[in-house]
Amino acid sequence: MKFGIDIGHNSPPDTGARGIKFEDQLTSDLGNRIIIKLRDLNHQVIECKPQKSRSITDSLQTRCNIANANKVDLYVSIHFNAFNSLANGTEVFAISSTGRQFGQTVLDEITKLGFFRRGLKNGSHLYVLKKTIMPALLVECCFCDARKDMRIYDPEAMANAIVKGLTGKLPGENEPVIYIPDEEDNPNKNVLRLQRALNRMKFTGQDGKLLVEDGIIDTQTKIAVENFQKVTAIQQTGIVTNITWAAINQILSKRILRRNHAGGVAVRYVQYRLGADNDGIYGPQTEELVKGFQQQNSLAVDGIVGSITWTQLIG
Repeated sequence: MKFGIDIGHNSPPDTGARGIKFEDQLTSDLGNRIIIKLRDLNHQVIECKPQKSRSITDSLQTRCNIANANKVDLYVSIHFNAFNSLANGTEVFAISSTGRQFGQTVLDEITKLGFFRRGLKNGSHLYVLKKTIMPALLVECCFCDARKDMRIYDPEAMANAIVKGLTGKLPGENEPVIYIPDEEDNPNKNVLRLQRALNRMKFTGQDGKLLVEDGIIDTQTKIAVENFQKVTAIQQTGIVTNITWAAINQILSKRILRRNHAGGVAVRYVQYRLGADNDGIYGPQTEELVKGFQQQNSLAVDGIVGSITWTQLIG
């Protein structure tokens, strides 16, 4: 499926709401997580946010033009509300019957996270829903000025909820579960794939050496899995379920990372490799360490973890 993902605002003078947090920062982080996850599920994604705008109307028009020109199957605009610091919850706007169907499943998944259900609403007054030629929805994830919402808001959980609502699944959900006991077992192609991925990311066993890529589940492989789970803030079980596979796939997909633009598992991995505080937030410290890594390896020093920097990290 071809999705048009519109990261709300972020194109001055089209800037978002301000509350406890800034809408521009929230939509940028969340939108990029959604894009990564949809691509990991092998969907095509068109980013609809304009690089620059002459006015708010120009910004809105450009978003619609990008979606229409690329003939996306579904247009999704990501936003955060703000009102009086007391209003809270999630609402989704749509016009067409297909848009409403997608909007309902997205709303269902988000409210499972604990947000108040404000409902699925008629979006006929919204420019981007009127001017796009395909089914479309606009998601007001929650209120950025409401303490109640900001206390429970987690960008990774929200991205998962929206992607699950749009597609019915998440990256890694169909991956095999691998239980890694202390004793050896017969060679297994999924264990071999796991060992190759862990070696590529430089996760070692107890002996500090790369794993033997033999498809045999053993103690060294289990320890490497636990080390990976620790770095990516996954419960250290040594069991490779869909959550661990999704984290592996997200790192190996080598999506572009930059300051205040993305976060989560991939950022935690970069921080682990470069010796930064492992908080999953691409802040100033992480950016400086990335620049230092780029300089040491004779790369362009821009603080952006793009394809060339990723190649230096994991090949």
